[in-house]
Amino acid sequence: MPKSDIFEKTLHETQDWIKDVEYELGWEDLKHQSFQALRGTLAALRDRLTPEEAAHLGAQLPALLRGFYYEGWQPAHKPEKIGEGEFFKRVTANLNTNTPAQDIVRAVFKMLYHRISQGESEDIKSILPKELASLWPQKAESKA
Repeated sequence: MPKSDIFEKTLHETQDWIKDVEYELGWEDLKHQSFQALRGTLAALRDRLTPEEAAHLGAQLPALLRGFYYEGWQPAHKPEKIGEGEFFKRVTANLNTNTPAQDIVRAVFKMLYHRISQGESEDIKSILPKELASLWPQKAESKA
C-alpha cells in the first residue's frame, strides 16, 4: 500500500469515529467539538485502565487517533483510581458545551463498544468502577 493510501485510510477511519460521536451526541456539524469529546474521554479512560489494558485499547484505534491517545501518557503511575467526578472533569476540560459529561461519556463508550472487539469491550467494562461501567453499553445491544 503506498504511503499516501495509509494516510488517507487512517484519516478516513478517524473521521468515521468522530462522525459516530457527533451522531450519538446530536452535534450536527460540530466535528471539532466531537473530536475533543472523543479525545478527552479516551484520555480519561486510558488513565483509568492498567497500562496493559490501555495498550490493548490503543492497538484497536485508527493510527491517527492512536497518536492523540498516547500523547502525554505516562504509564508508570497507572491506573489512576479516579472517581466519576474527576473522570467527567477530564472529559470536559477542553469542551465548551452544555451537554452533561455523563451523556458525552455514554456516547463515546457506545461508539467504542461498536468499534472495538467484544473481548476488549468486556475487559474495559470489568475494570471500570460501577458508576462508569454503568455508562458502557450492555451486551444486549447488538454490535454493528
